[in-house]
Amino acid sequence: MSESSPLPPVRLTTEAELARDALATPLLSRAARLARWAGPDTRVGAGGELVEEQLPGAADALGLTGDDAAATASEAWRVAVDTGLVEIVDEEEGTVAAGADLALLTSGAPRDVLGVWLTALETVLADASVPDLDDLVDAMDGGGEIDFSSLDWDPEAEAEFLDGVLGNLYLLTVSEGGAGESPVPLPALAASMIVPDDMGEPTNDVLEQVSDAMMRLDDQFRLLEPVGLVDFQPVDETLMADTDEESSVAADDADVSRYGMVRLTPLGLYGLRARLLESGLSAPAVGDLADKGADALLDGTAAFPPTAAQAETEQWLARREPLPATRELLAAARGGDAGAPLRRLHCQQALSLVGLEAEPALREVLDDAELGGLARVWLSEHGAADVPPPSEAMIFWLTIDTIAAQLAAEGNSAELQGLVEGLAQQHGGFFAAAWRVDHPATPDVLEAMGRLHPDKKVAKEARKAAFKARSQQGG
Repeated sequence: MSESSPLPPVRLTTEAELARDALATPLLSRAARLARWAGPDTRVGAGGELVEEQLPGAADALGLTGDDAAATASEAWRVAVDTGLVEIVDEEEGTVAAGADLALLTSGAPRDVLGVWLTALETVLADASVPDLDDLVDAMDGGGEIDFSSLDWDPEAEAEFLDGVLGNLYLLTVSEGGAGESPVPLPALAASMIVPDDMGEPTNDVLEQVSDAMMRLDDQFRLLEPVGLVDFQPVDETLMADTDEESSVAADDADVSRYGMVRLTPLGLYGLRARLLESGLSAPAVGDLADKGADALLDGTAAFPPTAAQAETEQWLARREPLPATRELLAAARGGDAGAPLRRLHCQQALSLVGLEAEPALREVLDDAELGGLARVWLSEHGAADVPPPSEAMIFWLTIDTIAAQLAAEGNSAELQGLVEGLAQQHGGFFAAAWRVDHPATPDVLEAMGRLHPDKKVAKEARKAAFKARSQQGG
């Protein structure tokens, strides 16, 4: 995931709903139960871990049975200590007491609960980057010490790899046309970290790396599911047992789910966004601009995908009365700077969500050079009476402004090329008049039209008009 390109905004559920989800996660709920179970007779080791003879009692308190019961109880206890649900009273004696943060789970605000959950998440993410127990046992020397050099394990690299995978999963989830709420195949997620973007057909060596990474992720997501970060369908274990089967990444489309599927939960989206913000990245959420001014709304949604921009604008409008909101939007849309055309386009899109209560504000700007054309479009679309026809100068100004906005929003898109061809075809003298338009973007728009139009003769006319416009503006 690139650190320079802005992330699309995420749609989060309310903090109250997220807090309920956090309390219901298996890991945090077990940690809370153990914090309440602990008493004067509970003893811990030097690292805060439950002493071995107390693990069966902890497992029993959680209703756990089977071979993994003690390990699961131990993990829950460690989360209880790390999150402050349990406090070490006396390190030498190994005594404990309920921590101050335990009360937050029942009487704290939703944000308090989520703060505890985020700490639990960090604990589990740290665990997920550590080699599994079998590898650690294999790396022990005769004296019982772990030979880390034999593990081929770089803690920093492991943490960065997992962060990168989770970043890609976040991006796939929030991107327009991305995975959304659908699960992502584990091979695709592994490949996103291994296969170079410019590689056509992956080599056997790269496929083997992807397969290894996929199996690593299978182990890691099994650890991350109980904390509520993901919903995870593990790799089908029969695939690992079938030695005659080809590489794990060469799955048939119909069987792709057998190779593992993962999706972020709403709580997971919240958690990863919090970590992105903590690392200094910009990770917007729909609703961030709802309490800000219209200028922040129009500028902020400029980089949003259409669906997210509309959702953000709807939230902004919901907090305001239609008429003053319309006046504020129109005032923010004014300007001769490079971003002004796109602001006016977003203003027009925002006003499409406002009803007839906004009409007085639109009529107030009918004579405005920058907003008059926009106002006429809105009034006509809403069936208003007595809408004065625009002058030819206003029509040309609005045309230049619209193309400038489209260039800023989409670049040289096929849609814009169609618009350019249509304009040149419908108005034979368009370029002869367009270069005179008193708009800061006129030269750039005409240059773009010359670049986009497929007819060489028309393209040349557009470039000549752009030169005249630039000369007129002193460029």
